[in-house]
Amino acid sequence: MTHPVEADYLVVGAGATGMAFTDALIDHADGVRVALVDRRHGAGGHWLEAYPFVRLHQASAFYGVASTLLGGGRVQHRGPEAGLQERATKSEICAYYERMLADRMLESGRVDFFAGCEYVGDHTFVSRVSGEQYTVAERCRIVDAHHLSPVIPAEQSAPFGVGDGARVVSVNELAHVAEAPSQYVIVGSGKTATDACVWLLARGVDADAICWVRPRDPWMLNRAVIQPEPTVFLGMVADTMRAATRAASLDDLFLRLEEAGIMLRIDRSVTPTMAKTPTLATWELERLRTIEHVVRHGHIARVDRGRIAFADASVAIADDALVVHCAGEGLRYPPLVPVWRPEAITLQPIRSGFPCFGAALVGYVEATRDDDAEKNRLCPPTPYGDSLAGWARMTVMGARASRSFGAEPDITAWASTVALNPARIPPERAGSADLVEVLDRLQADLSGGLDRLAHLAGMA
Repeated sequence: MTHPVEADYLVVGAGATGMAFTDALIDHADGVRVALVDRRHGAGGHWLEAYPFVRLHQASAFYGVASTLLGGGRVQHRGPEAGLQERATKSEICAYYERMLADRMLESGRVDFFAGCEYVGDHTFVSRVSGEQYTVAERCRIVDAHHLSPVIPAEQSAPFGVGDGARVVSVNELAHVAEAPSQYVIVGSGKTATDACVWLLARGVDADAICWVRPRDPWMLNRAVIQPEPTVFLGMVADTMRAATRAASLDDLFLRLEEAGIMLRIDRSVTPTMAKTPTLATWELERLRTIEHVVRHGHIARVDRGRIAFADASVAIADDALVVHCAGEGLRYPPLVPVWRPEAITLQPIRSGFPCFGAALVGYVEATRDDDAEKNRLCPPTPYGDSLAGWARMTVMGARASRSFGAEPDITAWASTVALNPARIPPERAGSADLVEVLDRLQADLSGGLDRLAHLAGMA
């Protein structure tokens, strides 16, 4: 049976970007109705399936929806990150999105939520539980909020062959180990793998009992400079532009950023080729550097009892080794498309690296502008970085996008009130001596730094 649903917008995906878009839209567009659809059982996207010990890698203030701060905007006073802003746990994030859905969106009377449903095209979605079919009118705008949804290890099998007798689990199962093996083999180069290693070390596992298979070495951002404090964040941008103006190559750029305390790498004897750049704290870095058994033979082809095979090599491991695969696709890198197209509004980052702010910005612009061509001019999409060149390209395109939407007085006024915006300057901070000094430094190198980054990235 087909059920008609009355809606002006059908938002496909109730994860971080779908929720941020919907929140900003209903805040600034009078009378619109939204049908919010997700294949999972609730709001929160991949966080509902994430490993138990995961935390946001960045400050909580940069995540969530524009209307409601995630957490209390508190600075940590104890522990290894004292002085840095709080970072939410998985349970805190899931509880936040559950609250935003119930108290903010459903309570408004303007949002209907359809859990466990799959969008099948043609303005139609289907319940995965009952098979019931729902349709919205042709005039209803489709909002694609899963264009860049990450693929996490819990939702895919290990990306390599597994022989009889080999013990292979996803990172989600690591927290449920009932009997300690003599060796843990962590597979992956990114944030999930670093989280797994830090978690094991914090629970007393000896560094010598960990073998880390890193197909690529990563550059990561120092969490201390990615903070919701304008002199810190904009100071980091100023230092980045200064380093770019002097960089002879991409490798030289990242080494200069490392010297400036912006970029981190685990092994100083290896020049990383991966630049997805999640944030990492220096205390985590120190722990990760205690793991000396690192395998760099590319991606695993097969795991057998006592041995790991690569395309051109093999490595012995303990017979009882527990191989922990952290090697989900993670971030995805489809080609950029205009955010506003006749067939859909496709949510993508606008200011580089901050997807929640980008989605909220798209929601605000959708609510306050009528012409799609003008909306696309104001909000050109920005890709995620992966390689060094990709990171430079992301930075340039994000800066260009910021210039576009930042030239609109109403957007600037709105963005200055939104904690999701990492570059926001609260009105009470404008004109302070320390901030003026940072802005002067930024202005001095911004044009030259962006030109140099574009050249290094191979952009026209």
